[in-house]
Amino acid sequence: MTPRRNEGDNAPVTAIWDRLLILVALMGAALAILAAVVAIQGGRAAAAVQSNEQTGQLTLSEFAIEGAFDFAPGPVTRDVANDGSQMHNLTVEGGPATPDLSGGESASLDLGNLSEGTYVVFCSIPGHREAGMEAILVVTEGATTGTTMAHEGTDEDWAELDRLMTESMLSFPAETEGKGNQLLAPEILADGTKEFHLTAAITEWEVAPGVLVDAWSYNGMVPAPMIRVEVGDQVRVVLDNQLPMGTDIHWHGVKVPNSMDGVAPLTQPLVESGETFVYEFTTREPAIAMYHAHHHGQMQVPNGLFGTFIIGETPLPRGQTISGVEIPEDLEVAQEIPMVLNDAGVIGLSLNAKSFPATEPYVGKVGDWVVAHYFNEGLQIHPMHQHQFPQLVFAKDGIPLDHPYWADTIAVAPGERYSVLFLLEDPGVWVWHCHILNHVESDTGMFGMVTAWIVEE
Repeated sequence: MTPRRNEGDNAPVTAIWDRLLILVALMGAALAILAAVVAIQGGRAAAAVQSNEQTGQLTLSEFAIEGAFDFAPGPVTRDVANDGSQMHNLTVEGGPATPDLSGGESASLDLGNLSEGTYVVFCSIPGHREAGMEAILVVTEGATTGTTMAHEGTDEDWAELDRLMTESMLSFPAETEGKGNQLLAPEILADGTKEFHLTAAITEWEVAPGVLVDAWSYNGMVPAPMIRVEVGDQVRVVLDNQLPMGTDIHWHGVKVPNSMDGVAPLTQPLVESGETFVYEFTTREPAIAMYHAHHHGQMQVPNGLFGTFIIGETPLPRGQTISGVEIPEDLEVAQEIPMVLNDAGVIGLSLNAKSFPATEPYVGKVGDWVVAHYFNEGLQIHPMHQHQFPQLVFAKDGIPLDHPYWADTIAVAPGERYSVLFLLEDPGVWVWHCHILNHVESDTGMFGMVTAWIVEE
């Protein structure tokens, strides 16, 4: 049998446990009160930080950045929304960036704790910054953080925009040093081979009046010297690389042996800085082609390593009637114009490596027939538009079309070549430009991919 205990024997122990439980309960209540105080104070601190943080939205589109650009010193966060149809991002020069955003996507960008000064933001997608996607954030004491959309301002602001546009247009044509696309004369070797010498180097190039850049050039010229040969010619091109890095030359649109295709290291060794390489091939068919670097082409080509390469004659649709327009059988071409399009690198938005008002004006007479070849060495499509003169597209990438067609605007994608024929019918000054408007006009006036015809009686 189990003996029974007298409950009075445990009274002291029970009293001790009761006191401990009361003490624990009191300590728990104190900790709960302390936690509540900390939470309240923390919430107040967070609310204070949040109230000082400047938030808002920047909107990306083709090709602009709009939103709030003035801030007071302190933390700044922007919600970035892509309202365009192309991929864009927002990058702070020397700082953070959003991911690449497809149309309709958005992201938050913490710019950090900004001190007084100016900060450049832009889209880093190749060619987009040059197309106008750049803005200046200004941080000053007392600035408001309300949304300031582009071109909100006083009557004086609008008048200034008018003045800048008019002034820029009336400055055309402006003289600059250097002219590209000049015909390169070959040396004729004993066996009849036509030998051309190209030196790749970084040289100074004036894109627009007073705008000097370090261009990557062949023979100090952008676009590079034009190479023109006949079908069946033996061609020899000696490349001397004086660039700070390796390079090569790809013959875009020219049929060549694989070993001459210019894609290091697959078809040839990389032409290291200070080395030379010789390309040799026989031309097999007419071509409206290009030559450019392939090694690190995303950098070397937009910066200037591009040129035109024409083989033989691309036949014109003489004697044909196209959309009711009869092309004369005895048509004589008054001018043949190579026009190289670019939109990126140090050269930027340009026609033949010049930006308006430094682009070349073309002069002709009423009744002249003109051939123009568009070469797109840029990173974007360019719809090329002529005022007044419809363009007859008779060849694409140097291949004659079975059915030529008329157009006043021709979309030329990167790598493409379009050959057009047109008649100068009316006297006057007629604009010729890319019809992506941000490629030709900005708040400071006309620039970029614009030139004009001066048609005389």
